[in-house]
Amino acid sequence: MENCRLIELTSHGDNRGSLIALEKEHDVPFDIKRVYYIYDTKRGVPRGFHAHENLEQLLICVSGSCKIKVDNGKEKEIYELNSPEKALYIGKMIWREMYDFSGSCVLMVIASEYYNPEEYIRDYDKYIELVNGGGI
Repeated sequence: MENCRLIELTSHGDNRGSLIALEKEHDVPFDIKRVYYIYDTKRGVPRGFHAHENLEQLLICVSGSCKIKVDNGKEKEIYELNSPEKALYIGKMIWREMYDFSGSCVLMVIASEYYNPEEYIRDYDKYIELVNGGGI
């Protein structure tokens, strides 16, 4: 799917443990303006259900696991994030739904923009209309 892909992160480690560094233009394909994480999500409670007009994100499950369903209006894919060595890049105008969170899941989200509630598209029918020629 265009505008959405898995990125393998490089882990550095020895007998003391492991470290992953995220760097602009190497691992993160945009300027970082915001970082947050989702944790303590109750069993069976999905998250997301929105798209962003201009925001890009990198999702990393730093602990535990979860699934991300992405949708570009024409095709859908499901990614399982279950390792801190995998990141899911989600570009502009991609609908996302996060679900099947393990009890220990910590999902870190790195974003290209500051929080702006006006930038969210939370109605799926409106999203489909926009990506199929309705314009923004």
